[in-house]
This record gives sequence, C-alpha cells and structure tokens, in this order.
Amino acid sequence: MNSAPHKTGLNPDQVNASRIAHGSNSISTRDDRVLWHVLLGIIREPMFIILFIACTIYFAVGQFQEGFIMLAAILIVAGISIFQEYRSRNAVAALKKLSAPRATVLRDGNRISVPTEDIVVGDLLMLEEGAIIEADGLILFANDLTVNESMVTGESMPVNKTAGHHAMVYKGTLVTSGSATIEVNAVGEKTMFGKIGLSLKEIKVEVTPLQKQIGAFVKYMMWIGAGAFLLVFGYNLYESRNFLHALMHGLTLAMSVIPEEIPVAFSTFMALGAYRLLKNNIIVKQPLYVETLGSATVICADKTGTLTQNRMSIASLYEAGKKEVITPDDKNRLPGELIAYAMWSSETDPFDPMEKAIHELYAGSVPVDQRPLFKQVHEYPIGGNPPMMTHIFSREKEETLIAAKGAPEAILRQSHLSIAELKHIEEQSMAFARKGYRVLGVGKGNWEGKKWPVAQQDFQFDFLGLIAFYDPPKENIPETISTFNKAGITIKMITGDYAETALAIASQVELPHNGEVLTGKEVLQMEKEELKQRVESVNIYARMFPEAKLKVVDALKDNGEIVAMTGDGVNDGPALKAAHIGIAMGSRGSEVAKSAASLILTDDDLSHMTDAVALGRKIYDNLKKAIQYIVSIHIPIILIVVLPLFLFWKYSDIFSPVHIIFLELIMGPTCSIIYENEPMEKGTMNRPPRLMSSTFLSGHQLLFSVIQGFFITGGCLGLGYYYLQQGQDETLVRTVIFITLLFSNIFLTLVNRSFSYSVFTTIRYKNNLVPIIIGTTLLCIATFLYVPFMQDLFRLEALPVPVILTSMLTGLTCTFWVEIWKWIKRKKTAKYAE
Repeated sequence: MNSAPHKTGLNPDQVNASRIAHGSNSISTRDDRVLWHVLLGIIREPMFIILFIACTIYFAVGQFQEGFIMLAAILIVAGISIFQEYRSRNAVAALKKLSAPRATVLRDGNRISVPTEDIVVGDLLMLEEGAIIEADGLILFANDLTVNESMVTGESMPVNKTAGHHAMVYKGTLVTSGSATIEVNAVGEKTMFGKIGLSLKEIKVEVTPLQKQIGAFVKYMMWIGAGAFLLVFGYNLYESRNFLHALMHGLTLAMSVIPEEIPVAFSTFMALGAYRLLKNNIIVKQPLYVETLGSATVICADKTGTLTQNRMSIASLYEAGKKEVITPDDKNRLPGELIAYAMWSSETDPFDPMEKAIHELYAGSVPVDQRPLFKQVHEYPIGGNPPMMTHIFSREKEETLIAAKGAPEAILRQSHLSIAELKHIEEQSMAFARKGYRVLGVGKGNWEGKKWPVAQQDFQFDFLGLIAFYDPPKENIPETISTFNKAGITIKMITGDYAETALAIASQVELPHNGEVLTGKEVLQMEKEELKQRVESVNIYARMFPEAKLKVVDALKDNGEIVAMTGDGVNDGPALKAAHIGIAMGSRGSEVAKSAASLILTDDDLSHMTDAVALGRKIYDNLKKAIQYIVSIHIPIILIVVLPLFLFWKYSDIFSPVHIIFLELIMGPTCSIIYENEPMEKGTMNRPPRLMSSTFLSGHQLLFSVIQGFFITGGCLGLGYYYLQQGQDETLVRTVIFITLLFSNIFLTLVNRSFSYSVFTTIRYKNNLVPIIIGTTLLCIATFLYVPFMQDLFRLEALPVPVILTSMLTGLTCTFWVEIWKWIKRKKTAKYAE
C-alpha cells in the first residue's frame, strides 16, 4: 500500500483550519478582459457608433422621444455585448471546472478523491504514475519515483526522487514513473509555481474557420453599409438640402445593412450546443469544438475500454514448464508459480483491471497469502518496446523475488529458450490472440549483482508462461460503428495488442476492415507518402505505441481528414493534442489525457459520440438556416429604405431608425433563435461529413436568400405603392409596408425551417419556441396598430381588417413560393434515386 508510515492524514476540522490559515489551492490569473476593455470594444462597434450619432441628432433637434429610444437601444447593444462577454467567460470557467483535475489524498485514514483546489497544507497527497502534482510537498514515501520538472525548472529530463528531509516535489510537475506519498507544505500562490509568476493554463479560445467566415462576411457587409451610407446621404443632401435629414436617412440605411444578429446567433448556437452535450455526458472544453464535431471523418478508437468493456477476466493460462493450457476453473491444476509471479509483478494496490484479476486469482488459489510477508524494494515501471514491467520484493533479507510481466516477446527476449521452445510459445500466444484475448508473458528474474541494474532489460528470466485475458466488447459498439459508417465516418482501431487479437475483436464488434493490419514498428519505418496511402485503407493498427499513434494521426490529417482520437493514458497526450478532436475518457482517463483532450466522455461510452456528431451537424445546419433567414430579412429592410428614395416616391421616408432598431435588435435575433431549437432533420446522419473548408453560405445559397428577400421587398413595396396610387397618406402607406413585412417575417421563419421538407412536415416538428415567437409577433402587430403610444412612436395608424388581411395574404404569397420550389426539388431527388 502506497502510504506514509504512522500517518492517517487530516480530519475535517484540521482541513478547515488549514484552509483558513494557508488559503486554498488556487492561483488567480490576470484578467485581460476587464470591464473597461469590454466597453472599449463596444464603443468601437459600428452599430454603437451609428446609434450614438442618431441619438445625438434626435436630442439636438428636440425629438426627445426618439432620442430616448436611441439611448435605450444603445444600452441594449451594450448590455447584450457585456452579457455575451461574461456569459462566454462564465461558460469557459464552468467547463474548466467540470474538466478540472482531481487528486487522491489520505484523510482520517481513508483514501479519497478531491478537486485539486480543495488540497490544503498538511494533506497527505498520493501520487501515481501519470499524475500532475497539484501542490508543493515533502516526500514521505517514494517507490522508484521520477518527476518531470520542466514546467518549473526547464529541465526536460525526468528527475529521480527519494524520501528524505529536503526531498521536495512541486506543483505543476508530472510523475513519469513510480509512486509516492507527500505531505503538502504549500498551496496556491505560495507554491513555487505561483511564486515565480507562472499562470494556470487557461482555455485559450481559438478562432474557427466558421468564425472567420462569419467575421469576413460581417466586415464585407459593413463596407457595403459604409458605401450605401455615403450614397444615400449624398443623394438625399443634394435633393433636400437638409443636412440632418440626409444624415438620418444615411444612418437608417447603414443600420439596416449591418448584420448584427449573425455573430450573436453563432455564439448562442455554440454555447447552447456545449450545454446540450454536457447533458449527454460529454464535457466540451470550448464551445467552438461543437462546430468541428459535425465535420469529423475519422475516429481513431483505442480498443481497450472504448470498444471493449475494460473488464478483464482471466480466460486461460499456459504453463511453459508443462506446456499445458489451463482454465481458471480447473482449481486443482492451476500453475501456482505462474500466478504468484504474475501477482508480484503487478501493483500492490492495483487499479488496472488485468492486475485486479491477477490478484483475485492469486488470493483464491493459495493456501497461505504471502503478500503481507514481503516488501517491495525496487520497481521498474512499464517501459520498453514492446513494453514490460518488473518488481522486486524481499522478505527480511531471507528471500528475494524478481517478477516481470509484459508483452510475451519482451519476456522471451530475455529468456534462454531453444528455437523450438520459442516457436511453441509464440504459436500458443497466437492461438490465444486469435480468440481475441490479450496475452501477457510472465518471467522469474535472476540477478547475482550487489546493485540492481539500471534497466529491467538487463535481467535474465525463466519464462514461466502466458496469461490470456478476455475483455468483452461493449454491447452497443456494433450499433455505434454502424451509425458512424452510415454517417460517412471511418472507425480505425488502435491497440497495443497482437494483430490477431485486434482482428478477432474487430470481427466481434463488426468493424469494417480489409484484413490488413499495420503495427507500430511498421508505421515508424514507413516514409511519409507511403503511410499517407496506407492509412486510407487500413483500419486496424496493432502493437502501437505513442510515437506511432501520433504519426498515424498526422498522416490522416495530411490526407485532409478531420480526425477524432480517443485515449486515456499518459502517453496518449501527444496524439490527443494533435487530433482535431481529442477525446479523453472521464472515468479511467489520466489527468494528462484529460488535459490534452478537446472533450471528455464522462462515462467512457463511445456511443455518446454518435449523438455528439449528430448534434454538431444539426447545429451547423440550423445555424445555416438562421443565417439564411437573417440575410433574407435584411434585403427588404435595406431596399425599403433605399428604393422609395431612388424611385422618387411621393413619400420616401418610410422607415426611421426606430423601425430598424425594432427589426434588427428585437425581431431578427428573436426569430433566428427558433432555429437553434429545431430538431435534427431526417437523413442528417446518413450523409457524408461536410468539409471544414466549405463556406457557411455558398453562392447558390446566398443567391437563394437574396431572391427570397427580393420577393418580400416586391410584396411590401408593391402593396404600399398600390395604396400610394390610391391617394392614401404617408402614415397608412408606412403602416401597410411595415405590417406586411412583419407578416412576411412570420412566414419566412416557417418556410426556412427546412430547405427540403414541406412546411406541412416541419410544422409537426417539436419546437416550443415557434408558437411563442409567432404569438409574440402577432401581439406586436396588434400593439402597433391599436396602442396610441406605439402608433405615435412608430408613426403608424390603425388599419381596417380587409387591409390587414391583404397584408397577411401578400406576406404569405411572397414567401410560400419556396414551398413550390421545395416540391420540385423533392421530385427531382426522388427521380434521381430511382
């Protein structure tokens, strides 16, 4: 047991007292986005500048009601920006807290797992291989401990550590081998990590391709808005000779051009997507990874624990001396020495399922348990290629045991056996492997020297035999793999086991493959171009190690694949970091793996990734719907401001900034949020992944949105022009155009819920926001028409019922032509499918 002698750790009262006296184990980081910087960013926003100028003009000319509306709009814009900034900050902080590491401490005689920030001075911190040390402390007990201190000292090579008066370990360093118990003597900013000014590795938000595309589109529209402003301002000034009137016209148009809703929609969709994934047992470290999920083309899946249950049971034993295969059920014939040495070469307090199975078999097969009589005196952690591990135990200097286990070829390489014996053992190993078993070799070491050798490979071993473990596949894996395949996503199995074992498991989980297997050794020996070709067709990789995994991931990326990689071990870190989507296992994953990964499966269930990919695709599709809706509704807003002026209408001042503010800051964003809540459409997971380089609005899609906007513009202005020709006054014409646009907005929202399926299909989709938003819009229309204050503010008047019905019918006609286009499109698709 890895613990400190005669110490039981702090009790709850001592923990609280220590936290009060010495503080918590957290390091505050400099906030580089304080409120002032957020406000500075808001002030630089084009929409803010336009609103501020409009507000100033209204107050300057004595139109105080409109001025206060502009002022309220400014506060809304600033409030939304501040809310978005802090919501994003809080979301990242919450995600970071959920994915934060934990540590094992000894308190009141019990080993417990606590969040690292709960560690206090005086705690007994238990360290194992792969742990990131979370506090400074004095080493009380160490077993072949080596620590990578490059984070603190810059020294890249691991440092050997032993227990002693001045033997210290430091926060932020990594246990590369062995185990230890330390007594914490500094936490938080009082650690060396904190004192030398190192900051915690914050989750750095990167800019995704989609964000770049949206940013470029918004910037492009801003330039168009600037040009349109100058054109309208100049023309209006020339015609009216009224500077303020011309300036207000220009600002109204500029406001209508800027698509403020698009960045808001993007960040909202991504943040809500991360929240939905969290409810599905997936912690996403950054919301931006939600976008990438829908583009995944390859998933490199670790066999053990991902495709299989990680519940190792001993299926068979092979005793080399007698050349016999024995099952664990045959209690009278169990090879005692083979089982004992397998146990001695395992951890004394095992956490690995194989070692637990070995200890369990040992305990049930011996008359007297020898474990309390021996003390471990030396340990060689798992290492080498192929890997092995060696433990040395002693009983009061009377007897010494050297026990090793690992890949059979690693133990055989250090055993003196004849060619015939080697061949027989290798054949037996292959026989086990073909059944899908994981096979370990066990050796009994010999050493005559006074000092233990530097490397375990210097020992000579008596080969005792083989232990075959069976790790059954997860029941849902065949269905999961089938779902991925239908979605155009290739699963590649990566394992450290024999090729025969990998092939057997691949058959059991119904993993498509061509029968080829690449080993880690072969991967490293291949030239880059050759490997790029092979990884396209090979789906099974055996006897893999970290460098080989990384090379496979890089080759797939070079082929243009979007790679997801699962992993749980310390050595999986580089490959997880290199993959576009690193997936760590939450239950059994090391802290190093979780730190390197993009997302964490809290229950280690790969089937959740099918839901994650589906959600990624759904979010992208719905975001496109929202953006196409926003573009479509912007077109009539812009043209209703511009065309009456350039067509020399009698009444050219149709919309004022108040109308634009309502349409852009309230109606537009509210209706676009409908699309975030839309369910996934049928067939979404039966199509190939989208290319990461694809634009969120192709030329065809953008043209379609513009045409939709033209139809709505034609309906609104056409109806307004009709009443203008009938001799109606400016207020009625404005009211008819505005109300027709609001009705068109309702119908546009409905027809754009799908670009394939009919509105009569999508109306059955479960989306509670649809009736709420439509009802709210209808209430707004009633308020504008019949509430005097709103009539005065928007310069509208009550309309007769026949005129309202005409406006509604016009809005329906201008949008529902899309349903005919969708019907033709479905007919063509069905014809091609025949």
